[in-house]
Amino acid sequence: MFRIEHNVETDKVIKIDLTAEEIEQREKEHQMAQAKLDEINAEKNAVYNAKIAAYMKLGLTEDEAKLLLGGN
Repeated sequence: MFRIEHNVETDKVIKIDLTAEEIEQREKEHQMAQAKLDEINAEKNAVYNAKIAAYMKLGLTEDEAKLLLGGN
């Protein structure tokens, strides 16, 4: 892995190899971001499913409820 640094004053571009510690840190940050994204998606799915259940209590079919919610 590497990072690219660009000096806008000189327009020089430098490719710098990452150290093992930098790679490890980036992997940890990626895992944390993925976990947060998974958490957000789980929350969205829970809300979506609760809305479907509410529509179904009103007498709509699951397909009709999904259609009202945007067809997800």
